Amino acid sequence: MTGRRAHPRTVFEELLRQQDRTYEEIARDFEKAARQLGEHGVSISARHLRRLASGERTGTTPATRRVLQSMFNRRMDELLQPWSPGEPIVSVRYSPQPSSDATPWEILTGAAQRARGFALLTQTSMTSELIEQLHDDVSQLTRTYSRQPLPEIIGRLATTQDTLFGLLEAQQTPACARQLYFLAGVMSGLLARASNDLGDPYAALTQARAGFLCADRADHNGLRAVIRAWQTIFAYWADQPHDAVRYAQSGVQFASAAGNSALVWLPAVEARAWARLGNAARARELVEHAERMRDQVRPDELDDLGGVCIFDGSRQLYTAADTLALLSEPTERCRRYCEEAVAAYQDSTAPDWSFGFQAGSHAALAITRIGMGELDGAAEAMAWVFELAPPQRTNPVVQSVRRVHSVLTGSPLAGSRPEFAQKIQVFARAHLAHNVPVAATLSAVTAIAVPCGNGE
Repeated sequence: MTGRRAHPRTVFEELLRQQDRTYEEIARDFEKAARQLGEHGVSISARHLRRLASGERTGTTPATRRVLQSMFNRRMDELLQPWSPGEPIVSVRYSPQPSSDATPWEILTGAAQRARGFALLTQTSMTSELIEQLHDDVSQLTRTYSRQPLPEIIGRLATTQDTLFGLLEAQQTPACARQLYFLAGVMSGLLARASNDLGDPYAALTQARAGFLCADRADHNGLRAVIRAWQTIFAYWADQPHDAVRYAQSGVQFASAAGNSALVWLPAVEARAWARLGNAARARELVEHAERMRDQVRPDELDDLGGVCIFDGSRQLYTAADTLALLSEPTERCRRYCEEAVAAYQDSTAPDWSFGFQAGSHAALAITRIGMGELDGAAEAMAWVFELAPPQRTNPVVQSVRRVHSVLTGSPLAGSRPEFAQKIQVFARAHLAHNVPVAATLSAVTAIAVPCGNGE
């Protein structure tokens, strides 16, 4: 571990020094130990470990205490007590082994993560290979975010952001610092999305502000525009449509300068905010404007990252369908958008497929069919959504389903199919936020301070 003090401050810090390993490596072992103990979804960031070891923090969740006590064979109060120079302390190093039923893929994935940690953390200066590794890490997360349930990746999101922030706290050249700020901005955006998916708009907007600061320090207009698009989305789902409009409009100058898919993204999500405000004419105008802007897109490195960083044609269809479904009177045009959006997300093997956007497309179609008096068709549209597992029931998905229930309750069809309404109510109770352990959630939203970066 670099930057050591002359003497450790706690027993925990002395034990970690004896192991001669990085905090990032120990954080990964923590996750393995948690799984072996049955504490699924529990994770800890390198920054949190560092603060515990230094004595800056003493609070931990019960699950975190159980895992640390198992790893170091000591009670938590013993680990955090001040270190005395004359007392010998014997380290018990935790060495996780693949379980007997581990698949070859799991073993190879674990080995790859170990190799990644070695490559990143045994270097004293940044190299092109390390930047490439970090870029690959971020790219993989942007592409898998919408495909995997959040509890499966939230630990990796927090750890990757923590690694980037840690590197920015060290001396870097201006060129390396700009690349690291760009990647840290993307990761802050992903953690903002995670917070939004958990129904925590405050944490979402806090992470997004950190992401925008990173975009400023990277001087990257494309990232500035994408962060503004995300802020528009978070404000919309937080039922703050006026703020959503403001964020979208403030991002236009950055999108124009960058030319990336935010040129389409910003007017598309602004249109949905205007629909929530009841301004149908402005909403339809912006849907059409977004379509015209598609031909002007010049893909940049954010579009190359893909996943949640790109606003592709399928996502544009979903957003337009969701916008038009909000308007009071459904039309054949709205039905067409909804059906095309559902069709666009039928192939779950497509690179930018998203279970959340597919669910939203089905919900928009159900709302449109209810408005047209087609209750059986609405129930058919919702059948796929009802099959989503609880970890996939993100805040936007649940809110979309609740909108279906609200439209159904206020329609002349209310009471025609009580079992349909009952399914919606049962679904909405199993919100994702109720299925993610507290430790995992907190680790994803606490590391938000943006380092100044000595290389700037």
